[in-house]
Amino acid sequence: MKGPSTRPDRSWFGLSARLLLLTIFFVMLSEVFIYAPSIGRFRVTYLQERIAAAHLASLAIEDMPARATNDRLRNQLLDHAGVHGIVLKRESSKALVLSHNMPPTVDKSFDLTKGTFFGFIGDAFETLLAKKDRALRIMAPSPKDSSVIVEIVIDERPMRNAMVAYSLNILGLSIAISLMTAVLVYLSLQWLFVRPMRQITSSMVRFREDPADGTRLVTPDRRTDELGVARRELAGMQRGLRAALMQNARLAALGTAVTKINHDLRNILASAQLVSDHLETTEDPKIRRIAPTLMGAIDRASDLCSKTLRFVQEGSAAFEVRAFPLAPLLDEISDAASGLGDGPSIIESRVDDRLELHADRDQLFRVLLNLVRNAFEAGASRVAIRGQAERDRIVIEVADNGPGLPDAIRSNLFQAFSGTTRVGGTGLGLSIARDLMRGHGGDIELRHTGPDGTVFMLYLPTDPTGGGEHQIPRLVHG
Repeated sequence: MKGPSTRPDRSWFGLSARLLLLTIFFVMLSEVFIYAPSIGRFRVTYLQERIAAAHLASLAIEDMPARATNDRLRNQLLDHAGVHGIVLKRESSKALVLSHNMPPTVDKSFDLTKGTFFGFIGDAFETLLAKKDRALRIMAPSPKDSSVIVEIVIDERPMRNAMVAYSLNILGLSIAISLMTAVLVYLSLQWLFVRPMRQITSSMVRFREDPADGTRLVTPDRRTDELGVARRELAGMQRGLRAALMQNARLAALGTAVTKINHDLRNILASAQLVSDHLETTEDPKIRRIAPTLMGAIDRASDLCSKTLRFVQEGSAAFEVRAFPLAPLLDEISDAASGLGDGPSIIESRVDDRLELHADRDQLFRVLLNLVRNAFEAGASRVAIRGQAERDRIVIEVADNGPGLPDAIRSNLFQAFSGTTRVGGTGLGLSIARDLMRGHGGDIELRHTGPDGTVFMLYLPTDPTGGGEHQIPRLVHG
């Protein structure tokens, strides 16, 4: 049961640390999507404030007598509004209200009434990424009077500086929100998920190190969520696995004992056979009459010991895969099974000559011969074997005309030492046949049994990438 360490990683590469970093990353990513429209809106608000300040400055000049205005006052009003020039547009007139003596050349114009959501975002990033200071002409309705269109000329640098300061504030706030959210999410998930998962994985590792130790079983809790269900299912699985391992250990010990007993019993029976051989030469008629019965009983007992030892020692069959046609194999089985029954025995082979298998020929021969032998020994006089390829498997049918199987053994038909009605039978044939078929990635089943006969079905996969670990049956044409 020993193997490489599977304990959970508690370092910065563990699940908790990754969860913390992912939370920070996703919160920052969300802030980026929030920042883009925010900076676009900030720029529009900044320009609208300049429009409002410019309109107020122009109203102050309009309400003053012409002789009261001078260059000094005009420059103070323009500086207070943060613009180089102001133009008011009314329905009846267009008048230059305020302007420096030498206003800068306009590099680009923006009409706030014609802007779009994504356009404002693009203009904002254009301002942030501009490589030189530009003079901008801005047009928009006055917030004080929507019938008045105000045009202003401003420097882009103060707006860019305000936008940078706003961006830094957003960045700091985003980092604070990300860290706070990440910590809260981290602590919540740590308590709700990571901590219980660590307990489950630690229990699994401890149980793996020593499944026989009952103190290493996970303790189920009353949680109703998925982790609670997983913990209860794991507890049930560990209890079942521990019981199965203990049962297997007891069976292994029993198998070892049976092997030793069979070995000694075979030696005893061998001595008994030597003695029984001399009974055939005796002159006593009574002894000569009972000698065959005694020798038959000894032979059956010896055969039972040999088969039991062979079953215990064989284990998993070692397959030798190769391609072969099924029809010649059935001819060999017909020759090998001749004379098995009490009367004439007939084997009918109904298999397409093109049907070819990719499997272990000897093991498949063993399976089919077991079925044929069982049929003849049970009283059948005819066995028909059919084979055909279906969409994803090859099906072999073995049908006889025997008396059928008793109901008492059908439920244990494929269990060792159980599925037999023949005197002296071990019940190992069908158990070994199922093991061999499943080793090929297929199976065997009892399809029908009754007074009119018994039918067994053998299945082998045809998918070259599926089925058993070693075998790839297939149908070849031509």
